[in-house]
Amino acid sequence: MWPPRRFCPHCKGTDLTPIAEIKEHLQEDIVLAPRPQVTCFKHHQAFCADCRRPVIQAAEGEMLNCPIGPKTKALAVFLRYGMRVPYRKVEELFGVLFGMRFVPASAMGFDRTATRKGQPLYEDLKEKLRVALTANADETSWRQDGIGHYLWYAGNEELALYHIDRHRSAEAAQLLLGEDFPGVLTTDGYAAYNAVNANDRQSCLAHLIRHCKEIRQEIQLKAPRFQDSQSLQFVDELRCLFKNACALGGKLRAGKISPATALRRRRSYYRKLETICSRPLRDEKALVLQRRLTDEDKDKPRLFTFLKYPNLQPTNNQAERSLRGMVIFRKICMGTRSSGGSNTHSVLPSLLLTAQRQGRHPLGFLETLFGAKTQTAQAALYNDSS
Repeated sequence: MWPPRRFCPHCKGTDLTPIAEIKEHLQEDIVLAPRPQVTCFKHHQAFCADCRRPVIQAAEGEMLNCPIGPKTKALAVFLRYGMRVPYRKVEELFGVLFGMRFVPASAMGFDRTATRKGQPLYEDLKEKLRVALTANADETSWRQDGIGHYLWYAGNEELALYHIDRHRSAEAAQLLLGEDFPGVLTTDGYAAYNAVNANDRQSCLAHLIRHCKEIRQEIQLKAPRFQDSQSLQFVDELRCLFKNACALGGKLRAGKISPATALRRRRSYYRKLETICSRPLRDEKALVLQRRLTDEDKDKPRLFTFLKYPNLQPTNNQAERSLRGMVIFRKICMGTRSSGGSNTHSVLPSLLLTAQRQGRHPLGFLETLFGAKTQTAQAALYNDSS
């Protein structure tokens, strides 16, 4: 117990009278104790008559012919892909905190080993996503050795899949979701997603609301005599319609309205849409949007799909949030230098984010990935291994 003060810290006075009450103060801190654990594994050997050399059985937690163990490698990979720490900072952190010394190239080697071990899980994850009930998809730019590539994402609240591809084409979309996606796919208006032939589609209403706002601003920048009042009214009514539909979708997901009520309102929204799109427009961009929303082969049948499914979102925000971390990572690593690096940046973030969405800590999953067989690592990735 700490003794009382001899003088007041405020006025420096020394006339202090002891108080019987004890003042408690709780404080948390960490204890940095560098303690690398060195384990000596001793093995019985057997001679293989086929390959003419001695062989041994790996012990639990042992990586044969590796001087650095699975826990260190798992933490290094987690710092790199889970917390987006550069290789040199990973090296410095291990040296300062744990007294372990290795060069940045060793950390890159840890990533390659994790990618090799995680590749079967990545392919299995791709197959699971291709039969999912719902999925969100989006893409953003990437650079590989200075050449423009694209980072694709597809996933839902339980699965996450990244893929770096040279092209932003229909073939690249099919690599993620297959040629016949059986679930409901939510995307922006990019036409490449038409190639996956989803059972049902939802267009992102947030993109359309933002597009209406941009058209309004561009019209208002024109001289008054060139402003089309019909186009201004068109985009304003569209924004109001889409916002109202999003609010109704929130009530459906919260259970405040029944699915039958949502379906009735969905039909009324389409009637309102036909009325809004029936007026003649003179603004070119407003006219393009009008044609897009009245075309049965484009956005029209995909606008209010979320009112048919109680758990479906009306926007593609899930995909955009999933890409945000990789966009930040892109600023740190400045892209990749080879196809092998792009594959690593596809496999490891996919597995780590999937583990997180499955309620598993990515660090614990990585330790299992390094130190166990593929089947055990797959069971560690999902909260329901069946």
